[in-house]
Amino acid sequence: MSALHLQGSGRARSWVGYLGAVGLGAGAVALAAVWTSGPWAAGIGAAVTTLSGLAAERMRPPEEGADAQGAGEVLRTARGRIPLLRHVDRPELAGAHPAEAPATPPAYIERDAEPRLHAALEEARFVLVVGESTAGKTRLAYEVARARYPRHAFVRPLSRTALPEAVRISSRRRRAVLWLDDLEDHLGAGGLTAVQLASLRTTMVIATMRVQEYRRYDAREESRLTGSDRDAWRAQRDLLQQAAVIRLPRHWSPDERRRAAAHRGDPRIGAALRAGERFGVAEVLAAGPELLASWENAWAPGANPRGAAVVTAAVDCRRAGLRRPVSRAWLRELHAPYLAARGGGDLQPEPFAEAMDWACAAAYATSGLLIGNYGAGYTAFDYLLNAPGHGPVPDHLWRGLLARVEPADAYDMGLVAHQDGRLARAVEALGLALRGGVPGAELPLTIAIGDSGKPRRAAADLAGIARRRTDRLGPRHPDTLAARHQLAFFVGESGDHLAAAARFAELLTDAGEVLGPDHPDTLAARHQLAYFTGEGGDPRMAARQLEALLADRLRVHGPGHPQVLATRRSLIWFRSGDPVDAERELAELLTEAEAADGVGPDDPHTLAIRGSLAALAARAGRTAEAADAWAALTADRTRVLGEDHPHVFYSRLEWARALLARGRTGEARALLTGASQRARSVLEPGHRHLRTARELLAGIGDPARAADPADPARLAGPAGREDA
Repeated sequence: MSALHLQGSGRARSWVGYLGAVGLGAGAVALAAVWTSGPWAAGIGAAVTTLSGLAAERMRPPEEGADAQGAGEVLRTARGRIPLLRHVDRPELAGAHPAEAPATPPAYIERDAEPRLHAALEEARFVLVVGESTAGKTRLAYEVARARYPRHAFVRPLSRTALPEAVRISSRRRRAVLWLDDLEDHLGAGGLTAVQLASLRTTMVIATMRVQEYRRYDAREESRLTGSDRDAWRAQRDLLQQAAVIRLPRHWSPDERRRAAAHRGDPRIGAALRAGERFGVAEVLAAGPELLASWENAWAPGANPRGAAVVTAAVDCRRAGLRRPVSRAWLRELHAPYLAARGGGDLQPEPFAEAMDWACAAAYATSGLLIGNYGAGYTAFDYLLNAPGHGPVPDHLWRGLLARVEPADAYDMGLVAHQDGRLARAVEALGLALRGGVPGAELPLTIAIGDSGKPRRAAADLAGIARRRTDRLGPRHPDTLAARHQLAFFVGESGDHLAAAARFAELLTDAGEVLGPDHPDTLAARHQLAYFTGEGGDPRMAARQLEALLADRLRVHGPGHPQVLATRRSLIWFRSGDPVDAERELAELLTEAEAADGVGPDDPHTLAIRGSLAALAARAGRTAEAADAWAALTADRTRVLGEDHPHVFYSRLEWARALLARGRTGEARALLTGASQRARSVLEPGHRHLRTARELLAGIGDPARAADPADPARLAGPAGREDA
């Protein structure tokens, strides 16, 4: 009998030899689990990494069949062969979270999404199942793929470094399934590209992705709507748009629960059904709620507080954008500040080795809080990433990681930091990536520099990028269009609104012809043209342009989409009319945004609507209301974006303006002085925020001028990116 192994560089060990070598007390149980289900050992996926979490070294495969470069780890048999799907007889081998003992997996319950998945596989060669952690994405995809393609080679790379080898293997097979569980781990520097995807002419590509990661790419498009075409994830976004997407909800429908009830005799399914509708059935089977509670309870003195700190560090590594496992040595160093912050020695923490044992131990024979082993490193169980109450990733974790990671890791971290609005971190990480030679790091680094308060520097750098791309690719290549878009935007952000509008008008001609009128970049360029037209002194023309754009976005996206919400906000701002009607429309829009799926109260679009409402309150002379609104918005933006984000400086300046209108000169002066001192260390000299702060301070002797919402020193209007 043969067993599945990780394909890498070096020697091989079967599960029997491996468990014997490490001498684990759980060996007998693990061995029984291996052989109960058939001739294939359950040596890969979450089950394996849980059991091997206490081991001293990683399994290594035979060299037979490996390429000369030792490109990485690919699922193989003990003889070094790629298995057929019909032989992959446990869902854990595909990456599914293992369920509670006994050893055999629980019966598969047909999901409502299954017919849609079958239909997608009929029509497309790249299918992506999107859902929350433990929603059952991998199990659904595994069961459908195994039923449809039993004779196809099952090619599963176990890390991003193994992806080129997996693509090579798949492209040489007459029938293959390239299996990309947790697709987000296979994107970014060195990840899957459109060129690789196009090379897989006879391969089915089946992937899964957590909805939180999938939304990052959607939000990327939204951020361009408000004026910053941050195209750092262009390749990944375009690749995802090629997939047929099947969405799988975490909560099970009544029909699904009725189908599950037929298997109530399995105590695991019975327990999941008894948990009611608060949790999804697959969620309970994977012990997600129990693991989360175990982590939270471990902070108690004398429990496992060091283990809880280790898990917290691992969770924040993933939240910071690190997509590969973390070594034991890293966790030993990175967890210490978390433990100290919660009480340190007063918590009676256990020794580090005991903490690691606890964190890796399987709960209810499913998964541990940490998944991995000594040689391969450790990853936090993804269910923990969605736990409520996560604050921003702390500075000590960010600094500790950035001092240790490779340039490709820094690239991933920089993109996440940029999208999360942590601009100083984005500049630092992407700078490390660029210095390390990561392809594609130059453009996102330049955008992050501009967004962080240096638009003139960004415009100068983008002029060079656009020129080089034009020379190499031509002026109408999509990559050149992206650089031209960014250049036009930062020209406008530097203060030349009319020049920016002219550049966007020219860009629109090429973008519409090359990308099509409904492409996100074309629509984004139309929004920027309208914005800079309005800021350049023609709000009526801007309103007409936005009305036409809104009609097209409603047709393309439908109501409630974040881009539609943002276009409506800009239209309300530029459209002349009754201020009372404008406030009413913005209040309705705010309610929609706070409730919209994928938006919510902390989304930049929602915060921008609040800024527009505060500005209108100031215009109407309700200065107390305006001051309170700007104070609350400043606090929320600081919490979400950090103290040094230009949007936070903007909110502070408007707060000070409202205080001046109230006659609270001392408070306004203190606020302006503090904001100016901090802004000078972040923003480039001559930035409009610095000019406005100086003019407001100078105008304190003239309260009417300082409080005038029509003052020429006023910042860019809330319809645009500045207040987005």
